[in-house]
This record gives sequence, structure tokens and C-alpha cells, in this order.
Amino acid sequence: MSVRLMGFDSPLFSTLQHMMDVPDEAEKTVNAPTRTYIRDAKAMATTPADVKEEPNSYVFVIDMPGLKSGDIKVQVEGDNVLIISGERKREEEKEGAKYLRMERRVGKFMRKFVLPENANTDAISAVCQDGVLTVTVEKLPPPEPKKPKTIEVKIA
Repeated sequence: MSVRLMGFDSPLFSTLQHMMDVPDEAEKTVNAPTRTYIRDAKAMATTPADVKEEPNSYVFVIDMPGLKSGDIKVQVEGDNVLIISGERKREEEKEGAKYLRMERRVGKFMRKFVLPENANTDAISAVCQDGVLTVTVEKLPPPEPKKPKTIEVKIA
């Protein structure tokens, strides 16, 4: 599928398409991306998110229609990487029914966000309501300004 046929001439879309294309076995080299990397890149490219900064917190909003809380995982990796992931599964087909069109996305999804230094990773909440996941990361209070330190001058 050509990027130009879709009407997107942006280098960003070309890069995303290149990241999402799985190389043929003959094209694989020693430095070729792993299947896991390709799967994660596709999952991140197809999971849009809104991120906003409020006076006391950072808020991440992701549409997750049809998912239950057990299908969504919110984690902090290392000290400052917020990871939102999960999987949307296809419904079981009923006897005698068949799909005429399948357009809704299924499969794994994932987003990673590097949190700012003032993010309090011990105060994170996640709520999924009406198919919208809202993850709130509280901010740490600003550091106290350092008071001048007085050094006693001794006479030698």
C-alpha cells in the first residue's frame, strides 16, 4: 500500500509505514528488527492518546471502546516510563453468522510515555469510563528554595 495513494505525503507517514512493514525472510539481516519490536511499533502507532498538563498533574487520555479493566494494564517501568498496554480480542462468531466486513482494530495496543522529573510515580490513578481510559499522574510539590548557608569565618 503506497503512502501517496492514501493521500499522505508527509515523511512521518512514510516513516510509520516503513516501521510497520514486516520484511520478507529474504530481506532479513543481522540488524533486522525483531518480531516483538515490530509488533510493539504497530501497537504504538495505532493507539492515539491525548496528553495534557494540569496545575497539579499530568493526564493521559486514550479511547478504549469495548474493553474491560482486566484488558488494560498501566505500569511504570524504571523510574519514569509510563506504559499503557493491553489487548482487544475479536468476539466469538455465532453459529450461522459470518462477517461481511471487519474494520474495528483488534490485537495488542501499547503506549509509552517518558514522565517529567516532577511526576510522582507513587501517585498514579487510572479510570476507564464509557470506553475512555484516563490516567492521572500527580506532580511532586516544587522543591523548597535553598536558604543561604552562613559559614563562620575563623581567625587564624
